Amino acid sequence: MKLASGGLMVRMGLWGLLWVSCAAMARQNSNPTPQEGNGGEQPFKIAGTVVNAITGVPLPQARVSIQDTRNRAQMISMVTGENGHFEFTSLPAGKYALRGARRGYISSGYEQHEQYSTAIVTGPEFATGNLMLRLTPMAMILGHVLDESGEPLRSARVSLFLEDHGGGMSRVTRLNTATSDDRGYFDFNVLSPGTYFVSVSAKPWYAVHPSTAQELGDSGQHVPVALDVAYLTTYYGGTTDAESAMAIEVKGGEHEQVDIRMSPVPALHLLFRTGVEEPGQRGGFTMPVLQKRVFDSVEFVQHDGMNIVSPGVYEITGVPAGRYNVTIKSSTPGEAEQSSEMDLLHDGQDLNGTPGEPLGSLKVTVKMPGNEALPRQYAVALQDSRQRTVAFRQGDAFGEASFEDVTPGKYGIVFAAPGKLYSVARTSSSAGESVGHDVTVAPGAALEVTAVLSAGVVRMEGVVEKNGKPVAGVMVVLVPNDPAAHGELFRRDQSDFDGTFALQSVVPGMYTIVAVEDAWGFEWLKPGVLARYVQHGQNVNVGELMRGTVRLPEAVEVQGR
Repeated sequence: MKLASGGLMVRMGLWGLLWVSCAAMARQNSNPTPQEGNGGEQPFKIAGTVVNAITGVPLPQARVSIQDTRNRAQMISMVTGENGHFEFTSLPAGKYALRGARRGYISSGYEQHEQYSTAIVTGPEFATGNLMLRLTPMAMILGHVLDESGEPLRSARVSLFLEDHGGGMSRVTRLNTATSDDRGYFDFNVLSPGTYFVSVSAKPWYAVHPSTAQELGDSGQHVPVALDVAYLTTYYGGTTDAESAMAIEVKGGEHEQVDIRMSPVPALHLLFRTGVEEPGQRGGFTMPVLQKRVFDSVEFVQHDGMNIVSPGVYEITGVPAGRYNVTIKSSTPGEAEQSSEMDLLHDGQDLNGTPGEPLGSLKVTVKMPGNEALPRQYAVALQDSRQRTVAFRQGDAFGEASFEDVTPGKYGIVFAAPGKLYSVARTSSSAGESVGHDVTVAPGAALEVTAVLSAGVVRMEGVVEKNGKPVAGVMVVLVPNDPAAHGELFRRDQSDFDGTFALQSVVPGMYTIVAVEDAWGFEWLKPGVLARYVQHGQNVNVGELMRGTVRLPEAVEVQGR
């Protein structure tokens, strides 16, 4: 059962977070209100204990709520007593979402994994009177940023990264940022158990970066070399390389202390030429953009600014040596920006010295399925080969979204709108038509494509079994025929108390449905890993004319991990 109700959530992990549209929460009662069964049905109850997921100790003062999954507006809540007990009585037979929250703990659904949980089913054949609702205590990472003398470093930018195993593929993504205070202190709280990394970007408070023009002039003022320095981005563990960063393993309720000391290195003076010879004439160019790869993302690099060295020659200061992606806009009108990987190692290095690859552009025109009107709000995104969202644009009233300065390569086009899931069934351009959502942007090309959409209009229901018995808490995955090329067609759910599941907004196509035990956090999207489950799965064909709910005639057999 999916936790989210109303709106569209597409993961950053498998999908990248493209859109969230949430319905307003209904009124919550401080005490449960009895509901009488209809037609003389026997009333049932949902009861149990809220416990600390680490210690198993019962938790008083925890707020527990249930919602009828057929009508999320019907919510009843209560607060646990000293023994952590909760109890909802006089309930009709049905399916209910059970959720708990408490100060200092991560709010959670029953047996929650990622954004999925197991719904409680009431009925004479289900034991729902002694449930265990586990809440994990929040963790914290805190520490200090220190300079080379061991003194507190204020206004440092501290970044927290999470090793995310959701969606079948592991990625290290930025989770949050903080700024150190005058004690050099920072903290990240409300953290779930997991593996984290911390980096720090800062400037030495005493640093001075004179321009080459000043040094060559007869000002009589010369800055000592020891002051013309910068800090490299530094990771916990003392390294300046993301791949060598020390992982911080955090368990529920733990407070991990991490102190990071910065060390100065000489700051570079880098040159770039604009082709604009008149002093002060700067309308024909823009400052080069420096970026650096950090784990699974690319981040902008700050520097100290730009100075004129001579007509048409400018200088960037305050950059430490390293490998950077350098993007330079041509001074010639109509020419594309160029991007290249460069090792910047010494003063006076010319950023124009390494020919870059011209960037391209992409204009996407959306064609809705059938006679469907264009949504009032929607977005178009580009994903790379690892299904990471690398660009995101709000679409306009004409069904168009434009992407400038696109690094040459192959991308998947993803469309998102509130309340409904869509897939790009095919694309067409001046070069012809192709099936699927992939497009290739060539160096310097201005590509225009039409993306023909297919809507998710089918709800697929079924049950998972193991040795002939329904199983709860199992991950169910609907796998498209070409999973590597169609990540946006995957659908997942977690089986409920009675082994049932529901896959929402399924797009027409050929699929295999599998149920895998203990697969949460498992990298099942890696090439070859999923194949061994698919060969024992159940084939499903969702036709173009299918609508509404489709019930699978046979149970899906659970496979072991």
